[in-house]
Amino acid sequence: MASLSLARKKKNNVSRNAAVERKNLITVCRFSVKTLIDRSCFETIDDSAPEFLNFASILEQILSHRLKGQLTWFGYESPRSFWDYIRVACSKVSHSCICSIENMENVSSSRAKGRAWIRVALMEKRLSEYITAALRDYKTTRRFYDDGAIVLGEEANMLAGMLLGLNAIDFSFCLKGEGLDGSYPAVIDYTPYLKFTQSSDSISSDEEELRTLGSSGSESSTPENIGPPFTMDENSWYNKCKRVEQKYRLTLEQKGYLEELVRLREVQLSDSVTQNKLLLQRIKDTERSHKLEKEQLEYIIVELQDQLKSFHRLGHLSADASLSQISFDPGHSQDGNGKHEGSRLGGGKEETPSLLGLCGSLTSVASYKSLTSLKSSECLASPTTEMTSPGLTPS
Repeated sequence: MASLSLARKKKNNVSRNAAVERKNLITVCRFSVKTLIDRSCFETIDDSAPEFLNFASILEQILSHRLKGQLTWFGYESPRSFWDYIRVACSKVSHSCICSIENMENVSSSRAKGRAWIRVALMEKRLSEYITAALRDYKTTRRFYDDGAIVLGEEANMLAGMLLGLNAIDFSFCLKGEGLDGSYPAVIDYTPYLKFTQSSDSISSDEEELRTLGSSGSESSTPENIGPPFTMDENSWYNKCKRVEQKYRLTLEQKGYLEELVRLREVQLSDSVTQNKLLLQRIKDTERSHKLEKEQLEYIIVELQDQLKSFHRLGHLSADASLSQISFDPGHSQDGNGKHEGSRLGGGKEETPSLLGLCGSLTSVASYKSLTSLKSSECLASPTTEMTSPGLTPS
């Protein structure tokens, strides 16, 4: 029982530490995005900016959180970089930079390619789009990450929303610098995000400060409380005003950040509406073209059927005409025994084979007329003309 309780307690501690780690990484990422936005108001962000280097390290840690290793043939698990996951999960993104980064000559290691992808995606203002497309492919994400990873939890949606604000920044990076060296791991500097507070005697909550300011203002409206209290509490008044001013600036920056997010969402919505209209118009055009093609095919089928019927009709008519012409030919009358009467001519001569072949191929009146012209041209005489022609005597 004691061993079971110890194992359960150890498991609870591990899950609690993992939850704290995920929460800390997401919180630090939010702070780094905010510092990048603040820094971009004064100068261009490049590889030398410490805010960007810290952000790139944080994002690399998030994408590498509980990433599975690659199993080898011998059953060992070799380490893997987050670029292997991004390369597969973002392969279907239209006009992506995956192929260009994969073919870079000066970048060889997988970690260096992942860092180059972060920089190119920031310059393209599409980092949030890539992350969103990768998280949508849940099957691939599940295959690359273990349980408890940030990309498999609820924090993943927060990550995509935070990265959307970086589209308002113009980045300028060199893809041949030392920042792409994949030999050293990503190290996060937490010192810019640590909060140092004074003692509880000199600092109160924001509600108490506002209440004190309001009450002091109401008391100072009376003439008897203007002099000594104001001179005595001058330092405390100055500190309170400084804190309120700082709180106001933070609220103003958050307001600008949220306005930028709303503007980006409106642009995405308008683009989606435009694409939807184009797709609907394309569907209508396709249906119209399919309908026209169907009507044309039906018309062609009807024409072919009519031509087939007329062809059969002409075949029957030609067969009847050939039979009638053969029956009316005087040189081809048959007796009761099926032999031709004029098989032998007056001198014991037979008809030529060419004449018999031509007579057997007669199929129309036109061909019969051509036969008569052929007879006249070749000077082939019938038995009667042969008997009566001058210069010939019957044998």
